[in-house]
Amino acid sequence: MKKLFSILAMTGLFVLSTNTVNAMTTAATMMQDAPAEEAKPFVQTLKEMFIQGGPSFMGIVLLCLILGLAVAIERIIYLNMASTNTSKLKTQVEDALASGGVEAAKEVCRNTKGPVASIFYQGLDRAGEDIESAEKAVVSYGGVQMGQLEKNVSWLSLFIAIAPMLGFMGTVIGMIQAFQKIAAVGNLSASLIAGDIQVALLTTVFGLITAIILQIFYNYIIAKIDSIVNDMEDSSISLIDMLVDHKK
Repeated sequence: MKKLFSILAMTGLFVLSTNTVNAMTTAATMMQDAPAEEAKPFVQTLKEMFIQGGPSFMGIVLLCLILGLAVAIERIIYLNMASTNTSKLKTQVEDALASGGVEAAKEVCRNTKGPVASIFYQGLDRAGEDIESAEKAVVSYGGVQMGQLEKNVSWLSLFIAIAPMLGFMGTVIGMIQAFQKIAAVGNLSASLIAGDIQVALLTTVFGLITAIILQIFYNYIIAKIDSIVNDMEDSSISLIDMLVDHKK
């Protein structure tokens, strides 16, 4: 089910990005024939600036944005599905231990989603040996679950770093082209190099916009992971305490 949600999210994002690019192309065509307006909406201005930036570096920056959003949406869906009401789970496990023993508590964990329930199950599965074995199982499986929570987050940080770098590269290349024109003509003309300088600056702007958007999603994901990890650590301590009380 998690993979299905992720695939649907990325498919919807791809369709949205395709429609956005088509809308940008249509806007560029209409802009050539339509008379100039006194005030344009911000989105329309942004589309026009994107088209003026050129397809080479702008396309790569847009690809970084699409891939980064796909990763971010997949992680957000996964983390939201991994969230568990830990207080309710601890109460249910404690009641099951008191009434039906370890097997009843394991059944509660099997019927509950999320990494906290999985950690509980691993600890309860070793409860028949000794407390130290249960504690080691909880710690080891907690590391595995943490790796699952942080999966693909490094790709998001990569896109955040690459997007402004591509923008700066476009800026440098645009400035080089401008100076090459100056060297070829032999004199400095603002109209001669204005287009190249504009393209150079636009690539930087959109690279920074992409990085800012992805950074917001990245911070949210990291905060969500930290919250789940804190619940895992707190719940692990509570589980060990419950097992100690159960063995008395």
